Amino acid sequence: QPQRVAVGRAIVRKPSVFLSDEPLSNLDAKLRVQMRAEITKLQQRLRTTTVYVTHDQVEAMTMGHRIAVMSAGKLMQVGTPREVYEQPANVFVAQFIGTPPMNLVKARVTDDGHFLEGPALRLPVPSGLRSATAARAGRAVVVGIRAENLIEPGRSGSSETAPLKIQVEVVEPLGHEVIAFGRLGDDLLAAKLEPHRAPRFGETLELVVELPALHLFDQETEQRLTA
Repeated sequence: QPQRVAVGRAIVRKPSVFLSDEPLSNLDAKLRVQMRAEITKLQQRLRTTTVYVTHDQVEAMTMGHRIAVMSAGKLMQVGTPREVYEQPANVFVAQFIGTPPMNLVKARVTDDGHFLEGPALRLPVPSGLRSATAARAGRAVVVGIRAENLIEPGRSGSSETAPLKIQVEVVEPLGHEVIAFGRLGDDLLAAKLEPHRAPRFGETLELVVELPALHLFDQETEQRLTA
């Protein structure tokens, strides 16, 4: 109730900008969802510019028209929720935005620029990134794979895929889907699976990587590599 009163007191003053600093951080989960919807409807009705600070990426993704991601006082990236999610500017943004966080694996571009190789990884470079890797042959990179792009064979709509095996360590059933965490060498990767095909602990899970959805970052600067 105090949160609602605070919002109401701000509205009646008819400001040109609303500044909200984590207004929902002390609320329980159910009330957070309700208040998120209320604030969104108010913003749409009042059409008042709102600067909303939050550590909750779900709030940022669902409420924001544009997101500014900050770390240690520095601006990492500004863009629409879709831009920030699909084209993260650096490793920090890639890990911060998305649930579960993006899988990140250290690798090296082969000397011919055609493959990405790590201690337990070997993936062909997707056609859309060959120009980016050709100039970085033999150099260290970070390969990013979203959990929804690491899937069961036969479920991909992409013509460019590559096989990958992980050793299952944790399984999280969420009702509409299952998140499986598995070991690939020293890295723990997350994959989204069908709810009725949950793997068991210790099982070797055969998956495919949707190559066009790969993200590449320079290992030294941690900045995104683009074609």
